[in-house]
Amino acid sequence: MADLRINLAGIESPNPFWLASAPPTNSGYQVQRAFEAGWGGAVWKTLGDPILNVSSRFAAINFNGQRVAGFNNIELITDRPLEVNLKEIYETKKRFPNHAIIASLMVEPQQEKWHEIVKRVEDVGVDGLELNFGCPHGMAERGMGSASGQVPELVEKQTYWVKEAAQTPVIVKLTPNITDITATAEAAANGGADAISMINTINSLAGVDIDTWDTIPHVAGKGAHGGYCGPAVKPIALHMVGECARNPRINIPISGIGGISDWQNAVEFMLMGATGVQVCTAAMHHGFRIVEDMIEGLNNYLDNKGIASAMDLVGKSVHKYSDWGDLDLNYKIVARINNDVCINCNKCHIACEDTAHQCIDMLKDGNGYNILKVREEECVGCNLCSIVCPVEGAIDMVEIPSGLPPMTWNERQTAIGAIGCSVNTVSK
Repeated sequence: MADLRINLAGIESPNPFWLASAPPTNSGYQVQRAFEAGWGGAVWKTLGDPILNVSSRFAAINFNGQRVAGFNNIELITDRPLEVNLKEIYETKKRFPNHAIIASLMVEPQQEKWHEIVKRVEDVGVDGLELNFGCPHGMAERGMGSASGQVPELVEKQTYWVKEAAQTPVIVKLTPNITDITATAEAAANGGADAISMINTINSLAGVDIDTWDTIPHVAGKGAHGGYCGPAVKPIALHMVGECARNPRINIPISGIGGISDWQNAVEFMLMGATGVQVCTAAMHHGFRIVEDMIEGLNNYLDNKGIASAMDLVGKSVHKYSDWGDLDLNYKIVARINNDVCINCNKCHIACEDTAHQCIDMLKDGNGYNILKVREEECVGCNLCSIVCPVEGAIDMVEIPSGLPPMTWNERQTAIGAIGCSVNTVSK
C-alpha cells in the first residue's frame, strides 16, 4: 500500500484530500464528521467579522442529464461569531491532532487587523492559515476578497503583514478573475507566502428563469453575480495550476482547487504541480463519504504504477506543459475508423463535413454495407470525430510519420530570421 501522506509547506496530513473553505467546513460538527469519513484536512470556512447572508444562495448548472455540472453561490464568509468558530477549531484539533486544520481568513486590508486575527486564530492550534483573496462577490464590494486579490501590490503587502505575525505556514488563495494569475502568484511569493491555493470561484450568473424572468438564484426578485465552481471549472483550474507550477519566479507549493470530483482529478492536479487538493462541490453533491473512493482509488493507482508515495506524483507533468510556439509543427496524427465497432451513427461524418475538414467518406464495403473511411492525407488530426463518437474504440487517433524533422513555430521563426539576416548581409 502506498504512502498517501503529504507535506504542504510544512503542513502534514494523512492524505492529499482536504475540504475547501466553504459550507462543508462551516462548523466543528461538520469538520469532525469529515475527518471521521477519512478527509486528510479541512480549510475552515472563512473567518472574519461575521456577516449577514441572504436567501436563496445556491444554483446549479445541469447538463445533458448530469446534475451539478457547475455550481454557483452568492454565500459570503462565516455568519457565526469568531469566538464560536475558534472554540470549535480548538476542540476539533484536540480530537483529531493528526489531521490538518487550516484557518481561512479575510479582513480589511489593514496591517493591525491582519495581525489581530492571525494571533487569535493561531492561539487555538491551527496548522496553517489561508488568506482568502479570491471571493468574487459580496466581500469584494467591501474591498476584500477578489478586490484585493486582483491587485498584485495588495496581495504582496497583505501577505507580508500576515507573515510579520504568523507562526504557522501561510497559504494565499488566488482569484481566477484576473488576466494572468501568475502575476498575483508571484506577488504572494514576494510577500513571503509559504504556498498558494487556486482557484477560488469564477464570477458568474447561473441563469435566468425564462418564465418569471428572475435571475437564478434570486432574492426577492433581485439577483447578483456569484462564484462558479464544480466540474465545469476543472480545465480552467488545471491550466492555472500548471502556469504557476512552471513559473520559476513563483517556486512555492500549490494546493489545487477547482472541480475536483474523484481520485483521477486529484492525480491530474498533482501531476500538474499541486501537492494536495481541496474539494467542495463534489462533497456538497454526494456527501463526505466520497473520500473513501478517492483514497481507495489513489492507493490502487499508485500501487499499480509501482509508486511508493503520493508525493512522488507532484509536478511530474509540468515539464510537458508549454506554450503553443514550442509545439512540433511536423508531428502528425490521423483518425482511423474501426468499422467492426462502428455503429454507423454518422456523427463523425456530420461533424467532419459540417465543422472540420471534410475528410471522412461514406462508402460501401464488398457486401454493400455502409462504412466510413478517413482520407488520411487530408486529415489534420483535430480529434473532433473521436470526441463526438459515442462508441469506445470505434475511432483511434494514430501517429504516422510525417517524414520531416521536428520543428516548432519558434524554431521556424528563428530560422526565417536567420535567413533574412543572411540575405541582407549579402545584398550589402
